[in-house]
Amino acid sequence: MSTIQSRTIVLLTGAYVSHHCWDDWKNYFIQKGYTTLAPPWPYKEQSAVVQRAKQPDKKLASLTLAQLLDHYIRIINDLPEKPILIGHSFGGFLTQVLLNKGYGAAGIAIHSVPPKGVLPLEFSFYKSNAAALGLFSSANTTYLRPFKSWQYAFTNGMTLEEQQRTYDALVIPESRRAIRGALGNDGKVDFKKKHNPLLMLSGSEDQCIPASLNYRNYKRYSNPQSVVEYVNKQGRNHFVLGLPTWKEDADFILAWIAKQ
Repeated sequence: MSTIQSRTIVLLTGAYVSHHCWDDWKNYFIQKGYTTLAPPWPYKEQSAVVQRAKQPDKKLASLTLAQLLDHYIRIINDLPEKPILIGHSFGGFLTQVLLNKGYGAAGIAIHSVPPKGVLPLEFSFYKSNAAALGLFSSANTTYLRPFKSWQYAFTNGMTLEEQQRTYDALVIPESRRAIRGALGNDGKVDFKKKHNPLLMLSGSEDQCIPASLNYRNYKRYSNPQSVVEYVNKQGRNHFVLGLPTWKEDADFILAWIAKQ
């Protein structure tokens, strides 16, 4: 029997996209008997079309990483049990930080943005993310990922029709303050600290958060009393949540939870 007794899942959305990227996953986990939430970030509750019409969005631009973490902590604290945290990209980073703080019964970080101290070396990471960080741009304006960048960073290898459809459905403006927060102390993880089980997934075709970067992230964990596993999935780009293989990946996660 799994030591992870929680039947509650909180899905943590990454940057640049609507929380509706989790819709299929949320419904699937509910069908499997889990109480499942996919809460949007503050100021990101509306549809992608409405959100893009707000660009630049001053309210969203004010959002910090500390505020975003507090938002999820309030949601978690209102639950009847400690949930399983499943996050993608920046949501994977949030999963690592929140698990490290003791807020998860387990964590699954999918193609996770690395916490502070894990240095990205890969050119494709910087090509995908430098404009979003915008270190020479004002934090008072939101960043909206251009379609060309979406093609390179998220949906490489997909048809032009799929790239356009997914862009229109999901891409929204983002707070540079929140993204830059990953470089500061709010984005730190104590890799030596004991923590609940953590699964880290990467994708062989991911150009935004390359598998090699995910692997270095994984290798930083060093507590001998804690479970941390890493799996590199073949054929997955950064749009892993919406690929035809999404249900296979969801089942893999559920099987991993069951065997802990």
